[in-house]
Amino acid sequence: MKWYTSFLLLFSFLFSFSQDLKIPIDTAYTTQGSVSIKGKTVNYTAETGFQPVWNDEGKIIASLYYTYYKRSNITKTNNRPIIYSFNGGPGSASVWMHIAYTGPKVLNIDDEGYPIQPYGVKDNPYSILDVADIVFINPVNTGYSRKVADKDGKLPSDKLFFGINADIKYLASWMNTFTTRKDRWSSPKYIIGESYGGTRVMGLSLELQNKQWMYLNGVIMVSPADYKVLRTGGPLASSLNLPYYAATAWYHNRLPEALQQKDLLDVLPEVEEFALNDLMPAIAKGGFIAPNEKAAIAKKMSYYSGLSENVILQHNLDVPTSFFWKELLRDTSGKTIGRLDSRYLGIDKTDAGTRPDYNPELTSWLHSFTPAINAYIQNELGFKTDVKYNVFGNVGRWDNSNDRTRDNLRQAMAQNPYLKVFTQSGYYDGATTYFAAKYSQWQIDPSGKMKDRFFFKGYRSGHMMYLRHEDLIKANDDLREFIKASSSNGTSAKYE
Repeated sequence: MKWYTSFLLLFSFLFSFSQDLKIPIDTAYTTQGSVSIKGKTVNYTAETGFQPVWNDEGKIIASLYYTYYKRSNITKTNNRPIIYSFNGGPGSASVWMHIAYTGPKVLNIDDEGYPIQPYGVKDNPYSILDVADIVFINPVNTGYSRKVADKDGKLPSDKLFFGINADIKYLASWMNTFTTRKDRWSSPKYIIGESYGGTRVMGLSLELQNKQWMYLNGVIMVSPADYKVLRTGGPLASSLNLPYYAATAWYHNRLPEALQQKDLLDVLPEVEEFALNDLMPAIAKGGFIAPNEKAAIAKKMSYYSGLSENVILQHNLDVPTSFFWKELLRDTSGKTIGRLDSRYLGIDKTDAGTRPDYNPELTSWLHSFTPAINAYIQNELGFKTDVKYNVFGNVGRWDNSNDRTRDNLRQAMAQNPYLKVFTQSGYYDGATTYFAAKYSQWQIDPSGKMKDRFFFKGYRSGHMMYLRHEDLIKANDDLREFIKASSSNGTSAKYE
């Protein structure tokens, strides 16, 4: 859409705010930008705006807010990858990776990810915009995306949007339209999802392929939430937490000297082996485990977690993450540790208790992200509105039933020999732990026939590993390598 047309649409939209507070349904506004990446200037067009969602009868039921970065002076896009980017929640805007990871701008934060004033963004010299175009998509009720009322003023049902399968269905259809409008059907295509976005992109891989006839080169999951593991409890989920406990205890210098003097990556493999081969079957035995075995397991858990044998036995070997966040530093500094990134510290009202009062890492992130995204959209992307930007939006009672996303990804890979999968996780993420992400990857293809098409990288940070400057560099470089590795390079899509 030409700038002049976009401006008139935008002006009309802004003028209407004197009457009603509503979103536009179908409009875009473009600006030009440039950023130095890897020492080379990358010029780009930033398009921000709204594209409708239609129901099966062709009626508009919502409009999604997006930002699309396209490298300038690229005349042919058939070899130019495009990445569709989602965050998670569900109910989270696509703000996190937008202005802190892959986009051309990055938050004004310190090297470990803590807020710095004045709030805002600066150039991201590590963005992957040099090798791929990116569209950041906000599902309904996130960012500025909203449902649209019919001619009688009635809003569509939440069931069309707020559930695993409903979310996948309408987003896949929206992506089809976007791909057509931007003439990207011949481009190599990737989807990236963070946290719940991991579930989303696993499901989208097959929905895009079988319902929209859109075939992907790559699925990227950043700190993925797999609901076949997450919040299920039991021997499996509990034992998968231990390597995260060990990593966090190592970071806070709470492990025995024999482990503390080792590098983290030398510690974790033995903890992983213990978790799978010893802890999991021990928890599975429940109250029928032999007392001497229970004591031996508790002693080893203490060695690896920084917790006392006593509190481990009090929990019958099944220590909740919420208790770990409260307990690890209780007898030293008395501070709590973060859920999504356990490098962060918090202060509770009392040292007593079984869980922290709040999540110190999330409050820190909202501290820096919220003012930055609002200012960036208004002042640099040039889009102004009185509608609230929902960093987190209300998505009602999310329907988690009929979760087939893990197997959907397996089917998509089996049907598409080009398709590869890359997982990125932070060792200090206590919400979607790195070892659970590894486990989920192992389970996608139980046959093992496609295991050479899976890739995993861990980072010395948390859920949003890219907030740590060193990992921002590494994680983006790893994405570049994955894009290169998943390029077809003229090879045929077939099995030998």
